[in-house]
Amino acid sequence: MKINVLFSPLQADELYFTGKTTVIIDVLRATTTIITALSNGAKEVIPVNSVEFAMKVSGNFFGGQTLLSGERNTRKIEGFNLGNSPLEYTKEAVHGKSIVLFTTNGSRAIVKAKFSETLVMCAFINLNAVAKYCADLDKDLEIVCAGKSGGFCIEDSLCAGKLIYELLNYKKDLKLTDAAKASLTLNDIYGRNIVQTLIDSEHGQLLTENGFAEDINFCSRLAVSEVIPFFSGGSIKPLNLPVHPISVEEDKNKKE
Repeated sequence: MKINVLFSPLQADELYFTGKTTVIIDVLRATTTIITALSNGAKEVIPVNSVEFAMKVSGNFFGGQTLLSGERNTRKIEGFNLGNSPLEYTKEAVHGKSIVLFTTNGSRAIVKAKFSETLVMCAFINLNAVAKYCADLDKDLEIVCAGKSGGFCIEDSLCAGKLIYELLNYKKDLKLTDAAKASLTLNDIYGRNIVQTLIDSEHGQLLTENGFAEDINFCSRLAVSEVIPFFSGGSIKPLNLPVHPISVEEDKNKKE
């Protein structure tokens, strides 16, 4: 089982992913938000790579069961129902709803990898479940970090390293590319204090400046969901049923 890490979706074109098993990571915040939405009963999440396409897709739904969601530079887009803060995706807000999602980095990375044979989403909050799933598949794996504006970001690369670390608990004979080894080294250095690493990251600092400090604490939690978002036919649905919802209210209370 060979593991490779792409530190940015720009490192490959769409056809590169054809037939591959791919994991997308956008810790701050798209994949964390998708996992939270599905854990709290959203029917599906439809990722798009532009605001214009998000509005076009949402116009094809009727009955008030669709939420138009997303952000530009951390802030909710004007006229959208929700932004990209996982704390917005409560059971009351999303249960039974289809969510059309555009984000600056994460949704674009998912769309980029749409030709993958198997395409799942990972963040710290469901990392153990994804590790076990990938180990059971026993196929070569591409881990794609959504990054920040096409560049490297430490939080996604750290999450990739921790995912590889967990995979090694299941399979000792993994073949790691240089990029995978570098991610594993990041986990050795920063993996013991995820929340501080996220706070100190460039994107973490931007989120804090824009009033989303609570999101960082939420996104740094490890293995609190067993939901694995699975992309198929243009939408993301849970590969498995939620064992229990993620309470964002609980997290807010801890912060207070």
